[in-house]
Amino acid sequence: MNELLETFEEGVLTLTINRPKARNTVNQSVSDALQDALHRAEPNPDVRCVVLTGAGGIFSAGGDVSVMASGEQFASGDDDPEAALAEAIRDGGEVSRLLYEIPKPTLAVISGVAAGFGLSLALACDLRFCLDTARLTTAFTKVGISGDGGISYFLEYLVGPAKARELYFTSEVITGQEAFEMGLVTKVAPKETFEEESQSYAKTIASLPTVALGCIKANLIAARHSALGDVLQLEAENVVRTMLTDDHKQAAAAFLDKRTPIFQGR
Repeated sequence: MNELLETFEEGVLTLTINRPKARNTVNQSVSDALQDALHRAEPNPDVRCVVLTGAGGIFSAGGDVSVMASGEQFASGDDDPEAALAEAIRDGGEVSRLLYEIPKPTLAVISGVAAGFGLSLALACDLRFCLDTARLTTAFTKVGISGDGGISYFLEYLVGPAKARELYFTSEVITGQEAFEMGLVTKVAPKETFEEESQSYAKTIASLPTVALGCIKANLIAARHSALGDVLQLEAENVVRTMLTDDHKQAAAAFLDKRTPIFQGR
């Protein structure tokens, strides 16, 4: 069985974690496949939005706890198995980094449980479209570990330090609607319209000026850590870059003609 499904339609690349019997937990092969798909999507101008979702009405229940419980991750034969495991976990975090930094809009479509590392991946995306009754939880303290996949980085940024600590410490389970109300997800929809609305939203994002969105992402990432002068410089360089795109040129003409621009992502 292919553990990661890839479909492409109208500029939207959909990556579906396909391990429903294992609650779409992320193992090494899924992590490798996600990284490969994102690396291939980055230079492809036809890909204008990347959707991450899960099969069978589940987003992802996180990492594979059965492997954790077996202790086999410490039996690698390395001279320093702890360091080797830390390196492997860090490699898994590359999926989050790619979702966060890839110069394309990324959208998590959360149709069910998003827990632990699964929630980390959802939060790494630019936007989150969530079923109103989905169940979200950090989950890490339930299995006595501290968390990975960038959860520490994204959670506090999205909901603030106090709420982040509460959700992280207690592994409280919240619904998609509650997550929307606290700013953790972007949009919610009921079961009856969820599939239609989430697909429509992804296509809307894909219809925007893709190069400009990539530059906006770079600006926002830089703004978290850089001095104002550095951000102003990056903004200026990115404005010049986007002014040279076909999207800007035809949008400027459309503005003068008083018509709606149609962006091509180039």
